[in-house]
Amino acid sequence: MPSADIALVAVVVSLALIFDFINGFHDTANAVAASISTRALRPRTAVVLAGLMNLLGALMFTGVAQTVGKEIANPFVLKDGLWIIASAMIAGIGWNLATWYYGLPSSSSHALIGSVAGAVLSSHGLGALHWSGFLRIIEWLILSPVLALVFGFAWMTSLLWLVRNVAPSRVTRGFRRVQVLSAAFQAFMHGTNDAQKTMGVITFALISAGYLQTAEIPLWVKLAAATSMALGTSVGGWRIIRTVGRGIMKMQPINGFASDLTSSLVLLWATIAKQPVSTTHVIASAVMGVGAAKGVAKVKWGVAGKIVSAWVVTLPVSALLAALVYQILALLIYIPR
Repeated sequence: MPSADIALVAVVVSLALIFDFINGFHDTANAVAASISTRALRPRTAVVLAGLMNLLGALMFTGVAQTVGKEIANPFVLKDGLWIIASAMIAGIGWNLATWYYGLPSSSSHALIGSVAGAVLSSHGLGALHWSGFLRIIEWLILSPVLALVFGFAWMTSLLWLVRNVAPSRVTRGFRRVQVLSAAFQAFMHGTNDAQKTMGVITFALISAGYLQTAEIPLWVKLAAATSMALGTSVGGWRIIRTVGRGIMKMQPINGFASDLTSSLVLLWATIAKQPVSTTHVIASAVMGVGAAKGVAKVKWGVAGKIVSAWVVTLPVSALLAALVYQILALLIYIPR
């Protein structure tokens, strides 16, 4: 392989790992927001715990990575796959940084999926997308927050009935303890789904460059993506923690436990199904469902509306950004297709 191609592979892999790092402090903030808000864990302890559990979760599964690596487009036939992924990562990183700056828990998953699709469309047109696989991913991205909202409402309603005759102080103490476990479980499930998306795009790039002949995820890719996300998690996304942990509703430990467990189970279902979903959507929707169970007025729907708006625009905007980046690169550099 020409040295220029080797250098491009290194740049693309580096961009993907930077995206994963940003995803760590951007999205994983959602995983620890509830436990920090309810004072079940101190902020630094929560972030370190989330980082370790993310690392473990990222190393446990590969199904989501394979879906991202081959179901959006076929890396075996795209000669410009490296440039497609480079464009997608530049767009995704830009969008994630912008939403992090403004404290909006937008979806890194939507940004990544939209960016890859936008770059593919910009390069090869509509025929290059695997529409069946792509639309199935979109279905899961839409379905998962709806499930989290409904299950969060049902689970919180059940818990309130179970503790109806227990002194509030005992409920608070008890759930503050078990919320440590639910927060750890949620961070673990975050790693099983989110870190795999970066593994998938790196694998896509390596196949396109001729380094891989199958969609199996190399061990070094697993380790690199898992470590990058864990490091990003350790930095912490305090702006988004404030939005999710305090902006949507006033949380008590029982609410934090309910939202943690709800989102964890939805993420587990998606990971077993090998489908990438938005942990941001799932966690925030679970919080909304839990809040609604206490009373519709308990949810700050203005904040929730801003979050939903960020969700809606992320995929199309990131797709447009990636398409634009690809065209700019194509003007500056010869890209074989």
